[in-house]
Amino acid sequence: MIKADHVTKQFDGRAVLDNVSAVFETGKTNLIIGQSGSGKTVLLKSLVGLHNIDDGNIYYDDVCYNTLDFKHKKEIRKQVGMIFQGGALFDSFTVVENVKFPLDVFTDLSEEEKLDMVNETLKRVRLENAHRLYPSEISGGMVKRVSIARAIVMKPRYLFCDEPNSGLDPLTSIVIDNLIKEITEEYGITTIINTHDMNSVMEIGETIVFIYKGKMWWHGSKDDILMSDNKELNNFVFASAMAKRARKSM
Repeated sequence: MIKADHVTKQFDGRAVLDNVSAVFETGKTNLIIGQSGSGKTVLLKSLVGLHNIDDGNIYYDDVCYNTLDFKHKKEIRKQVGMIFQGGALFDSFTVVENVKFPLDVFTDLSEEEKLDMVNETLKRVRLENAHRLYPSEISGGMVKRVSIARAIVMKPRYLFCDEPNSGLDPLTSIVIDNLIKEITEEYGITTIINTHDMNSVMEIGETIVFIYKGKMWWHGSKDDILMSDNKELNNFVFASAMAKRARKSM
């Protein structure tokens, strides 16, 4: 479980997050949605520790993360996996080297032990035959799967995903969504996904937080969205559907 408790984050004196409270449950796909500029990305980066918050607290299970010193924060970070929007793979590294990177940085395992873990993880994301390829030699969907493999190779307790379907076609997006959901349930991870993709919301959105103008405006499940009378949420869902339709017609 990860909890934001009355979190405020300011930039240049302006509150980008304003008193946000939300609970993200273990073993579920927790989604953060909202318009561009709403604060959802700042919330994700604050939760993962990339931004220092100005007020409130962030809890990883029973531990108040933002009050820890550097040493203890580092211990928490070892339990965190991160999937970045563009994949963020190292261009000069092979698939194996990219996935092995966290093991090189954070563990003292032997090379044989590391490669065993990498091979097991690549098999889990169905990339058994891509070991020696470079990012430039694989598809966008494969890049995302390598990114997932790198994020989970250390068996994290917490997984953060920043727009994991960005740049992918609809069918590949469904594959990535399902893979993230499977891994979340299989490993019992607390997974938090920042997305604007309503397909992802309606397919795998078990717990959804809607951020509007820096505030926690609505929360519920994908089924609750269909019954919601929240005006701003309904406008966001409608606008997302129209944008998707427009992209299809291009």
